[in-house]
Amino acid sequence: MPANRAGYTVTIFLVDVSPSMGKLRTVELPPGPNGEERTREFTRLEWVLEFVMLKVQEMIFHGRKTEQCGVILFGTEYTQNVVNENNGGYDHVTEFIPIGQPNAQTMTKIKSIKPSTAIGDPIDSLIVGIETQARYLAKKPTWTRRMVLLTDAENPMEIEDWETTVKKMNDLEIQTSIIGVDFDDEYMPFYEENKPMIKRTNEEFYQRFSEGLNECVMGTAAFALQDCSKPDIKTVKSTLMDSRLRIGDVDTRPEEAIELHIKTSKCTAISRPPSMKKYAKRQRQGDSTNVDGEDVYTLLAQKTQYVVERDEEERPDGVHTHVEESQDEGNGDMVEKEDLVRGYKYGASFVPLDAEEEFQRLEPKPGIDICGFFPARNFRRDWSMGEVHYVWGDNKSAREQVAFSSIVQAMSEKQVMAIARWAGRSDPKMGVMMPRVLDDIDCFLWVQVPFADDLRKFTFRSLDQLVSKKGEVVTKHAHLPTDEQMKAMETFVDAMDLMHAGDKDENGNRIPWFDPVQTYNPAVHRIKQALFHGAITSDLSKNPLPPPHPDLTKYFDPPPRVLKRAHDAIKDCKSLFKVKQAPPKTVKRRKDGHVPGEEDDGDILALAAPVAPRENPVVPSSSLKASPKKPDQMEVDSATDVESDEEYSTIVNKPGPSVSLNNQPVLDAVTPAKPEEQAQPQGVLPTPARSPSPASPPIDAGRALGRIIGNISPLEDFRRNIKEGDVVTQAVHDLGEVIKEVITKPFSSRRHPEMLECLKDLRNVALHEDEISAWNAFLRDLKDACLNQTPNNQEFWAEIQSIGRPMSLISSKEAKKLGGKSDVTEGTAVDFIEEEE
Repeated sequence: MPANRAGYTVTIFLVDVSPSMGKLRTVELPPGPNGEERTREFTRLEWVLEFVMLKVQEMIFHGRKTEQCGVILFGTEYTQNVVNENNGGYDHVTEFIPIGQPNAQTMTKIKSIKPSTAIGDPIDSLIVGIETQARYLAKKPTWTRRMVLLTDAENPMEIEDWETTVKKMNDLEIQTSIIGVDFDDEYMPFYEENKPMIKRTNEEFYQRFSEGLNECVMGTAAFALQDCSKPDIKTVKSTLMDSRLRIGDVDTRPEEAIELHIKTSKCTAISRPPSMKKYAKRQRQGDSTNVDGEDVYTLLAQKTQYVVERDEEERPDGVHTHVEESQDEGNGDMVEKEDLVRGYKYGASFVPLDAEEEFQRLEPKPGIDICGFFPARNFRRDWSMGEVHYVWGDNKSAREQVAFSSIVQAMSEKQVMAIARWAGRSDPKMGVMMPRVLDDIDCFLWVQVPFADDLRKFTFRSLDQLVSKKGEVVTKHAHLPTDEQMKAMETFVDAMDLMHAGDKDENGNRIPWFDPVQTYNPAVHRIKQALFHGAITSDLSKNPLPPPHPDLTKYFDPPPRVLKRAHDAIKDCKSLFKVKQAPPKTVKRRKDGHVPGEEDDGDILALAAPVAPRENPVVPSSSLKASPKKPDQMEVDSATDVESDEEYSTIVNKPGPSVSLNNQPVLDAVTPAKPEEQAQPQGVLPTPARSPSPASPPIDAGRALGRIIGNISPLEDFRRNIKEGDVVTQAVHDLGEVIKEVITKPFSSRRHPEMLECLKDLRNVALHEDEISAWNAFLRDLKDACLNQTPNNQEFWAEIQSIGRPMSLISSKEAKKLGGKSDVTEGTAVDFIEEEE
């Protein structure tokens, strides 16, 4: 049998269209949205044609010219086939679709197949299929031949000399599939009750027929349709590409260098979900002839136009006319693509270069250059990037093959890998070459790796060691695990071992539960299944998408054996670590209208953080007159206190003035505490805390969590942060939030002059530091908050209007003077500050 290759296959579908295939049947569908039971009624022929269309769609999806198919019907009222034309006989067999590469018209023709009133012989259709396939592949003997017979086996058939047909099919090495409607299948399992005698007899014949073939499978249509949704990996035969392998400098020191001819090919290829196209609903015209009232969608095509923008145009009389936003589309000169010149940004300006003046590109020397070697044990698996490539010796030179093989075997013996630079058609890439000594051939595996600058290294605090501010090592603390907790966690990790959680092999030993070869990408295969199903279904409400194949979801849930084995270990860990279910979060709308997302884990992560002052610390205990503790000691709960997690969340999560320490508000903490509240529990150890960095801003109880601008002295904070640099964007954003919070609070009129000064500084920084879009967005929100929201501050907006244009939006004219860019015209900026909403 010829080797299986991607494509180079001709498949002929033999479809029974006899009257019995027109009988209706009912199939159960997945439950509806509300759990209601749903069923679908269709004919047997429609059912098996779904299998044919799914297989044809797969060929269209692959897009290979060498993957072709044809359709032959038996049981038609007329006769049209090559055997009948030459020798007669073989009636009621029709070559419905000639062999060729399938396309959209092929799908349309298959959908049009209907049951007939005549009866055809399936053996005749097999003989016609063999002859049709043989004539088409007369000059292509290496192609793979496949036949798929679909029938309900409820009609009489001629079975004399069927052994001759089997021998011919074995000689031609035809791969055959026999799919029957409601055939008994032990793999489903399915057994039809009250089966007609003629169907039982024919099914037994098909069983003998399939056993006589060298390559044949037989099953029921339900299993075949389920198997169509099974994830499959697209196999591609990579083309061998010529290249060169170099060790050393072959140009300047050829006597010390080696250069070999090699071949490269792909080992793996990235599979991505099919790209989606955008459609838009077409608006109905007044004279539309669409009487059905159905929505019509049209494909959105991308169109690129080049326009030279003009913020304002000068009329002949010298008067400048402002251009409104609604007129921006036509306010510019159209430029053809051929008139464009490539430019490179240099500071705030662009340097244009003609095609003849382009920077000269350094052309790399094609090939693979080995730059060095390193021990294979030092290579980390997570360094592999992208696709893997094979590197083979040249198959045309035995001498170079021996030299190439010696390099591979030497590296394999020394257990080293090579750092190699690959220059091909695209930009050069750095990677590693791993030696592979196979049974029949030696080769390298090349894969791209990142540079040292591309790797991010994160440092975390020690989980088993605490050091106080005095430098003393703390051995017992609520944050340090005990020996009992360590043992419980080790037991829990061992109980989750998946290496012996799978099925038993032939020797009765448990195999690993997870097999990387049997894992599939749901995004690729589920979308593919949805596309295929949508193409063959006219009404998705009546025939919804079936559930995914079990092979696609088998690794979604942990194995029951492991869950059962780890049950006691989980229970012990919950008890020792005092694990509690987190209380549900109450989503509160902020003053700026932002609502946190449901999947925001910020608070959950904050609960696990140690209680230590940060960039925005709580008032330290040294400033609280009610606490006699030293500044480097902060009172914490003991390891036996169940309420410790709640206090952490109180300290970390509540922003601004509502932050509390030991369940007391910060602003009220200056009041002397009661004696019983000052009593420290026995056995409590001090929590090691980091002292604030010298570069940290002064403590400000009015600064919200995560902000660098406080509500007490916002202008000073803003100027100090701008002077330090690198935090301009956050400073601009935080000052805008502070301004909106201050002016919407009661009795804010006494701070209006201060806020106006903040606005002036904020606009000036935004204009000079390229934060123009942030200023424009903030000013629109501020206007809406002053005029439309509750509470509002119309008096403050009137003061802004009294200043006039210098306090309005930043227009494109202003931005261009400093090398910036804005989407606001000068006329819009003037109208914005003058209009009343």
